Amino acid sequence: MTADLSQIVKAYDVRGVVPDQWDESLAELFGAAFVRVTDADAIVIGHDMRPSSPGLADAFARGAARLGADVTLIGLCSTDQLYFASGSFDLPGAMFTASHNPAQYNGIKMCRAGAAPVGQDTGLAEIRELAERWSETGAPEAAETPGTITHRDTLKDYAQYLTSLVDLTTIRPLKVVVDAGNGMGGHTVPTVFDGLPLDVVPMYFELDGTFPNHEANPLDPKNIVDLQARVLAEGADLGLAFDGDADRCFVVDERGEPVSPSAITALVAARELAKHPGGTIIHNLITSWSVPEVVREQGGEPVRTRVGHSFIKEEMAKTGAIFGGEHSAHYYFKDFWNADTGMLAALHVLAALGGQEGTLSALVAAYDRYASSGEINSTVADQQASAAKVKAAYEAEDVTLDTLDGLTVTARDWWFNLRASNTEPLLRLNVEARDEATMARIRDEVLALVRTTA
Repeated sequence: MTADLSQIVKAYDVRGVVPDQWDESLAELFGAAFVRVTDADAIVIGHDMRPSSPGLADAFARGAARLGADVTLIGLCSTDQLYFASGSFDLPGAMFTASHNPAQYNGIKMCRAGAAPVGQDTGLAEIRELAERWSETGAPEAAETPGTITHRDTLKDYAQYLTSLVDLTTIRPLKVVVDAGNGMGGHTVPTVFDGLPLDVVPMYFELDGTFPNHEANPLDPKNIVDLQARVLAEGADLGLAFDGDADRCFVVDERGEPVSPSAITALVAARELAKHPGGTIIHNLITSWSVPEVVREQGGEPVRTRVGHSFIKEEMAKTGAIFGGEHSAHYYFKDFWNADTGMLAALHVLAALGGQEGTLSALVAAYDRYASSGEINSTVADQQASAAKVKAAYEAEDVTLDTLDGLTVTARDWWFNLRASNTEPLLRLNVEARDEATMARIRDEVLALVRTTA
């Protein structure tokens, strides 16, 4: 195995093709490095349904135990179930998953005790350095007393904790179609929803890491087509779609129309502010204008951040925020150790819908106020040059420019953000405006600049 791990150690996690880019021998070194960097005497490990996940998780456990850490293996779980275990046990944790990536990929999401994130600046760079060194020199010397490895099922405890945070006992009965995408939602949904006044129509609940029906990435519109059709066919009140590791949840209304994650962020923010008046709500800079508007209307304090879970969690810890949301359908809760959980967001949506008599489309209309493009990717030869060309074109306009994360250009009736991908030669464009025609005009102007070579 090569000692250069730059291709698989990303900004927030480890991710690569198995066994071409990494394997169980390297997972064992990552386990030892994780214990060394976190100085942990005990850790918790979970994994998703990918064929390579159990072996990688077991290897990581061996590496951790070799350095003296006691390991609790919780087996099959969603990523937010692993965060629950890390938070409730107050232990560092590792989740083996490649989220929505294709079947040949796998990865590790790591956290410190209390589900605190591990990223490049908070330990991941050091973990990579140790694993690279040990891949050349051999595994580190074993502890005098190796750690133990035990198994524990946390699914029921996770479900009980989530349902203790949102009261669904008095809602009207709802019919909900759930597309698990053959991912971990098929494992968690039956237990979390058990006993609730819900008529659940399951889709693709069979755990299958080869994803035989569609990619487990609901952010791509083609992957929710089946769900949209089923919601209409069943006459359901709504549809829910989970990604591969079930930490993100996407919502479809009774008409089969996708509900913007920004609208869900605003809806949940309003509910959380009702419980915690005056609280702080985090939103990344790509969420809709609707989010800070609703937060202020509800008496809260909106705080704008960069895109990415490490930035959101850092800002939540710093400000004591009660909730945070991203355009990518990651939702973060103070009551969940500042970690992201799509399942808890889904429970909030069900409670809000079931607590009144109207449709979901009518309910979210108050939170979905503007026309948006969604994220549009453009492949470019030179990200910096293309972005500079866009910046130059708008500098003379009556607009505000900021570079908190990529380039954000804001006018009275519209805004756009242009960001470079960290992993691919792409520029990502998001546009929002007060009406559809303005949004389309700005979208087309920017794309023409991005996609026209000099």
